Amino acid sequence: MSHATMPAQALLVLEDGRTFRGSSYGAQGTTLGEAVFTTGMTGYQETLTDPSYARQLIIQTAPHIGNTGVNKADNESAKIWAAGYVVRDAARRSSNWRSEGTLDDELISQGIVGIQGVDTRAITRHLRERGSMKAGIFSGEAAARPEAELLAEVAAQPSMEGLRLAEEVSTKEAYVVEPADHGWTGETLFTIVALDLGMKAMTPARFAERGVRLHVLPAATTFEEAMELNPDGVFISNGPGDPATADRQVGFVRSFLDAGVPYFGICFGNQILGRALGFGTYKLRYGHRGMNQPVLDRSTGKVEITSQNHGFAVDAPLDGPTQAPEERFGRVEVSHISLNDQVVEGLSCLDIPAFSVQYHPEAAAGPHDAAYLFDRFINLMTAYKTSDASKSAQGETAQSQTTQSQENK
Repeated sequence: MSHATMPAQALLVLEDGRTFRGSSYGAQGTTLGEAVFTTGMTGYQETLTDPSYARQLIIQTAPHIGNTGVNKADNESAKIWAAGYVVRDAARRSSNWRSEGTLDDELISQGIVGIQGVDTRAITRHLRERGSMKAGIFSGEAAARPEAELLAEVAAQPSMEGLRLAEEVSTKEAYVVEPADHGWTGETLFTIVALDLGMKAMTPARFAERGVRLHVLPAATTFEEAMELNPDGVFISNGPGDPATADRQVGFVRSFLDAGVPYFGICFGNQILGRALGFGTYKLRYGHRGMNQPVLDRSTGKVEITSQNHGFAVDAPLDGPTQAPEERFGRVEVSHISLNDQVVEGLSCLDIPAFSVQYHPEAAAGPHDAAYLFDRFINLMTAYKTSDASKSAQGETAQSQTTQSQENK
């Protein structure tokens, strides 16, 4: 956009009739989605390219956005998934040695409609009181339409509850991420299958740099197809939409749990483990979004500052170990809780090799308090493989003793 020309008028219209006037940012036109706020002070590029933001209008609570421009290295997926962008003070120019272009130009090139010059603090306070809601951004000619007409268009869009989006954002083709391509010089330690429900690029990198090979699979992959790869473990990624719609993925996980394959899930993967164990899920009033969310790890007593992006949560009892509603999976406990509102932030199975967290341990652009969870999964696979080898050896010894006894007779 030429800075010599004034940006066009733009409106943010919320479902309850509240309207905020500002100027266009990025592409001009109309976009609809769920209005949500994120509290991250940095990492706007990683936020915009996180597939978990599909069908959402992101409101940045940090006032200055675009200061460091954009570059290819910081993308978390192939494109911007957010439906729209709401900022207070958009940078007039970007300045950073890694910058390859401006955020404004990137939004325009990808057709992302945004609005600038609005009071994002007021919008955030409104959403905190009323909850996340349907919204629309209208700029240029679209902003000149009667507000009643714009509000009717906002109200007519589908709610986030009941939306099935994982298949929309998932990879279309399976691919492999090799440890050797991420600095690992030794033998590959494990091979795991990762169901992509909206995976960020940093997640497979975190596994690969620890010596783990990933087969990244489309959201509709079956258990039988995944098992053909002979995995040492299974991972379910983050992703957008309502976990109540993910029956296919819940069945996928139950099959792996029944087979005794070690399981690790993050974000959507936590909700799917919860559902696989028989718990319900529910929509949060305004969700957890940002990279400054405090979480208590109940096993260590440590507090982690975490990166989060979720609007749904698992409905599980917080008071100690409990029998999973799907009784064949044994006991489970809530391993992590949010210190802001006591929401379930992690599940740990006590009788089968499975655990999950509701936040993002890969955390691009930070923080990195929770990176140890990748090591925890590697330790779980190691323990499972060792016990499996031990059982196999015990079986062979017993068979040998039986044969010897028969020969002696």
